Amino acid sequence: MRVLSVQMRDFRTYERAEASLGAGLTVVHGPNGVGKSNLLEAVYYGCTGRSPRTRNERELIRFGAQATRVGVRVRDEHDHAHELAVAFGAPAPGAPPTKRMAADGAEVERMLDVEMRPLVSVFLPDRLELVKGPPALRRAHIDQVVAALWPLRDSARRQYMRALAQRNALLAGIRARRASDSSLTAWDRELARSAVALQAHRREAVSLLAAPFAERAAQLGCSGEVSVEYRPRSRAEDEDELVAELEERRPADIERGFSGHGPHRDEIAIRRHGRELRTFGSQGEQRLALLALLLAERGVLAAARRSVPLMLLDDVMSELDGERRTLLAGELLADGQAVIATTDLAHVPGASDPVVARLRISTGAILQEAIAA
Repeated sequence: MRVLSVQMRDFRTYERAEASLGAGLTVVHGPNGVGKSNLLEAVYYGCTGRSPRTRNERELIRFGAQATRVGVRVRDEHDHAHELAVAFGAPAPGAPPTKRMAADGAEVERMLDVEMRPLVSVFLPDRLELVKGPPALRRAHIDQVVAALWPLRDSARRQYMRALAQRNALLAGIRARRASDSSLTAWDRELARSAVALQAHRREAVSLLAAPFAERAAQLGCSGEVSVEYRPRSRAEDEDELVAELEERRPADIERGFSGHGPHRDEIAIRRHGRELRTFGSQGEQRLALLALLLAERGVLAAARRSVPLMLLDDVMSELDGERRTLLAGELLADGQAVIATTDLAHVPGASDPVVARLRISTGAILQEAIAA
């Protein structure tokens, strides 16, 4: 699966713009603040239906406009062209926004369900929170990896979140003396059923990532032993054991009015020398760990899905020395499709090669300097 181009209308700093991507590596260059990150964000938004930078999609709309639209043209393994589109509108302050996602003109509820959607991974400075932020971000990320590896398994996460919402609503009602605890046992069982499956999926995904993550981290210059580990809140090995844990914690859950135990409290720990990088790592180490994790995921997904994910990299070369810049560029040139944004072409080894596509960005405008077939 290859992304051919992205079209933007009233997206961030772009009024109307289009960019074609090379079949391999595309280098996007220009001064700071001209829209390089916005272009990468648009590609990700068009492929996934969500932004990697913000949850408030109103921020995506160009100042003065009321709606934005991103279209992504892709070509599948059978050489058939397709178009993915995401449109978001906020017609007036206080009015509910509208969002529409489509594949080849047919409306879809989730881009995750679209068969011709390319897998995509993104490294942005904003995503450093994935390493140094709260556990919820890492849980959500590993759940996305699970969904990319095994699309049908995403149903376990959705079932768990529905059951959790129902159980929490019941707990709040019991705490407020508006409901009885007679039906809690049934919801404990429902929660445990999907929780056990969700934990198994996360554990398998992290186990696949552990070795390539450590290898990539070492290659990128992370000194010492670096690891990624799944740390579930529950020690239960099956549904019955988890139900017993929930029953044991029921008085505390009723007192607080929500569920304090289960996969929604799990951690994905990223460590160096046994100490968590979120607390004890420098920003440089955290950046390298994030890049290593994304590269490890790229390799695991390529092996599992037989399709190398599109990789979007913003300001990635600034933390690497010359040797590791060459290593990263060589890996990206060797296989799959990637886009690197940089302020200086000299920071990307091989950027002037004929096989590399180049885009120069000025404020709100894109100049195609070279396009590789």
